[in-house]
Amino acid sequence: MALFGFIGVGNMGSAILQASYKAFGQDEIVYYDASKEKCSLIYEELNISPETNNTEVIKKCKYLILAIKPQYFSDVLEEINGLVTPEHIVISIAAGVNIESIKSALGSGTRVVRAMPNTPALIFKGSTGISFSLDKYDEHEMSQLDRFFRSFGEYDVFNESLMNAVTCASGSSPAYVYTFIEALADSVVSLGIPRDKAYALVAQTVAGAASMVLETKEHPGVLKDRVCSPGGTTIAGIKALEENGFRNAIMKATDACFKRANALSIN
Repeated sequence: MALFGFIGVGNMGSAILQASYKAFGQDEIVYYDASKEKCSLIYEELNISPETNNTEVIKKCKYLILAIKPQYFSDVLEEINGLVTPEHIVISIAAGVNIESIKSALGSGTRVVRAMPNTPALIFKGSTGISFSLDKYDEHEMSQLDRFFRSFGEYDVFNESLMNAVTCASGSSPAYVYTFIEALADSVVSLGIPRDKAYALVAQTVAGAASMVLETKEHPGVLKDRVCSPGGTTIAGIKALEENGFRNAIMKATDACFKRANALSIN
């Protein structure tokens, strides 16, 4: 009996599986994916053979990770209905699929953890929001879940009503950061900095600034003010950002993301 069973080993499922492998060991992992190519990649990297089907995964694990796309979710839930026991804990990483819909499909006694990881989990630096179903989890289970989620980054617990907002805060927002990095790099390339050096300078600056927020616990506005010398270059740049609606653009992006997340939610 393994601890963790994965149904689906796409980009995110594979990343979390590899993190679990490092944290818990090879013997604690079982998995299956309908794609033979994806299964082959896991086998080549970790030397763990895939199971023959989803049923075998469920039989051999305690924590069942559903790492499948939302459009396939209903079919998989129908397939595994009747196989999940009260001893299992189901961890879903599918955007928009709520806890109640999983419990309705698998049984009201099913224990469910809904998670929203983000792509930095691929390098074990993810930021994940999670919600628990209103069921009992013992101390050992909570400890294992804590270790599991920390294996691919940091996490925090939220009321499920906030999970679509979590999608805005961490699930989708890496794309905004990548766009900012690309735009800033392009702008300094136009000033003569070689492109490879521009990306390195900008990306490290973003990483360093984020670390300052996390490690100092200072308000971002305070940290921003410390960079803005009176009459200096930085405040001139901030003024231009404000004139061109920088903050408003981010807030509008969040509104659009939240609206779309609500529309995609499976009730």
